[in-house]
Amino acid sequence: MHLSGNLQVLFHFTLSANGSYLVDSRNQPQGVSGAGLSSGNKYRATGVTNDHFRISALPYEETYINNFRIIGQGPDNNFLVHETFHVTVNANGELTAFVGNFSIECK
Repeated sequence: MHLSGNLQVLFHFTLSANGSYLVDSRNQPQGVSGAGLSSGNKYRATGVTNDHFRISALPYEETYINNFRIIGQGPDNNFLVHETFHVTVNANGELTAFVGNFSIECK
């Protein structure tokens, strides 16, 4: 399938007392649509991606969540792409937490 359209991206930066920046980003497809390469079926995309992280020296922490839906015509022709990522690195540079999940469901 080939999809095209615009992606709206919103960033929010907060300067903390210690000089680091907290960053929140939100991404949403706007008018994204396309067609199956072999089937010609029409699809449109919806969803949201959120990312939260700190720009600084160590410690470092980031959480990323993506829910992207591809909606087709008729029943049983939809897809959900779900992605979760989290990482924490302490002040000594040691990885103390890591979670990564990725799935695609046909619905």
